[in-house]
Formats: sequence, structure tokens, C-alpha cells
Amino acid sequence: MAERRVTIGWAEGLHARPAAIFVRAATAAGVPVTIARPESSPVNAASLLSVLGLGAEGGEEVVLASAAEDADAVLERLAKLVSEGLEELPETV
Repeated sequence: MAERRVTIGWAEGLHARPAAIFVRAATAAGVPVTIARPESSPVNAASLLSVLGLGAEGGEEVVLASAAEDADAVLERLAKLVSEGLEELPETV
């Protein structure tokens, strides 16, 4: 299983708008991805309610993971989105 640890770049954390941006990107990635705070159970990254339920704040670390074959590229793109607080998923890493 591939995983990336990343610090949340959105000042407001994964709440409301940033969570929606992240969930859309995770859904569009086309492979199953989970997200978790360290020391907590992972949740489906494509579920807005699950991501909001994490209560992840800006500056906190989260763990993105996937068991898919092409997970490395997907996780790199999602990690860049989260760490830089981008408005949309980058086309390339």
C-alpha cells in the first residue's frame, strides 16, 4: 500500500470548501484513496461527510493511502493539492 504524509496547507483545514475541493479531487482520481489523521482510523477520501468528520485543522499532518496499482502518481497529486492548499487538482506532479 502506498501512502503519503502531508501537512494541510489550507489555513482553515479540511473544512467546508477545502474539504469539498479535496473530495472532488479524490473522486476524480479514479482509484480508492483513504485519508487519516495519524493515530486514527482511515476514512474514504471520496466521502465529504467522512473527510469533514476528521476535523483536520490547518498545519496538521494527514496520511493519504491507496492500494491501487497506480497509487503513487495519484497520491503525489493529492498530496500537492493538500500541502499547497490549491483550488484544484494539479494536472501533473
